[in-house]
Amino acid sequence: MGKATDFRYNTGATQVPWAAVGENYNVHDLMEIIRFLMQGEGKEYEDALEAVWQQVKKLDALSTPPGKLSLGSKVEEAESACNDYLGITSSAFVTNATAGFEIAYKYANLKPGDEVIVPAITFVATMAYPLAVGAKLVFADVVPKTINMDPADVARKITDKTKMIVPVHIGGYPVDMDPIMELAKKHDILVLEDAAHAFGAMYKGKKIGTIGDFAAFSMHEVKNITSFGEGGIVTTNVPGFESELKRARFLGLDFTCPIKDWLYNITPIPGKEHPFVPGNASTTEIQGLGLTLQISRNEEIIEKRRKAAEYLTKRFAENDAIIPQDLGSEDIKPTFHLYLLQIDPQKAGGDVQVLKQKLEARGVTQIAHFGPLYRFQIVQDMGYDSDEIAKTCPNCEEVFYHRFTHLPLYGLSDEQLAYMADAVLDAVAEMQEGK
Repeated sequence: MGKATDFRYNTGATQVPWAAVGENYNVHDLMEIIRFLMQGEGKEYEDALEAVWQQVKKLDALSTPPGKLSLGSKVEEAESACNDYLGITSSAFVTNATAGFEIAYKYANLKPGDEVIVPAITFVATMAYPLAVGAKLVFADVVPKTINMDPADVARKITDKTKMIVPVHIGGYPVDMDPIMELAKKHDILVLEDAAHAFGAMYKGKKIGTIGDFAAFSMHEVKNITSFGEGGIVTTNVPGFESELKRARFLGLDFTCPIKDWLYNITPIPGKEHPFVPGNASTTEIQGLGLTLQISRNEEIIEKRRKAAEYLTKRFAENDAIIPQDLGSEDIKPTFHLYLLQIDPQKAGGDVQVLKQKLEARGVTQIAHFGPLYRFQIVQDMGYDSDEIAKTCPNCEEVFYHRFTHLPLYGLSDEQLAYMADAVLDAVAEMQEGK
């Protein structure tokens, strides 16, 4: 007879078992999942689906459902795969990168008045938690070449209230981390790498996400690899905190010191200055399986993206008004999540807003992936003066409104890639001709 008492786990062979899964997915549910993941139409498709249905029914008669759907062996396998890939031991699989950021911010014990330096251009998730708890956001200007955080401007904006610096590796292109880490060490500031785009990127021989005190990767559906549409990995280099990450992911459950006559305890998670109360960022077994499968081909995915970026950069060299994506070096290896296309407005005879309209007219999908954070209404309603902040971020204002957009790199045929390159070159040539 199996163990009769456990928590959130299938109790196995007992006289009165208590299954972990309240309602299993059945064979009909599975067929709908197959139909969703392998979409199609027409008689041939329906006939193939019917053949699968007949085989799945046979398999159903011989199989049993999984005993667990969340935080089980598949999640552990995904974390192990991430650890192996990154060369670390601290990976924790969470619902999304934003949840990973929150754990890091909570560790920092952010409170009203504390300052967090974020890049002027990034996604709102980077600043959401500090804004929510009343910490002060300080916007660092960007480096025009990469639109990443400018370490020199970070240095100018550090005060005795600065608690965190959050470099964002936009488009998977690594931030210049050495000066950031030097500043952080000098001033006792925590560094959180927003590595949402950068799973697999390298900086001076180190994997991005292994340099700062914390890092979080996104496995959302638009990223290079995904865990069935949503998910994230959070990592840490904080001594002693590695063992706390998974408890921080799930409400602080502690099985090492159960309370009287119970299975576990709830103990606080140690922060930098004082303990904090964690939330719940649990992930599913299906997500874990999906992530493990895609990690195994991440290098192949990056290579395909790199080759597409190389092609575009080579083509855009035909016109010196176009400033193409930097492809990196031996020290800098991007993931090529996005292709950064810029123009010199004087040489092009107009700014990027004109170019974007011309590309749209040609059927080329492109967008400046992020806008200036300080321009959003939520920031203004929290008491920030957007125009005053803009004066401290001149590079951001220039590149966003006049110089850059992003192009897609993945899932394109050779013909589509060539068409996109031709479209950019033709559009810029039109601008130069005053058309």
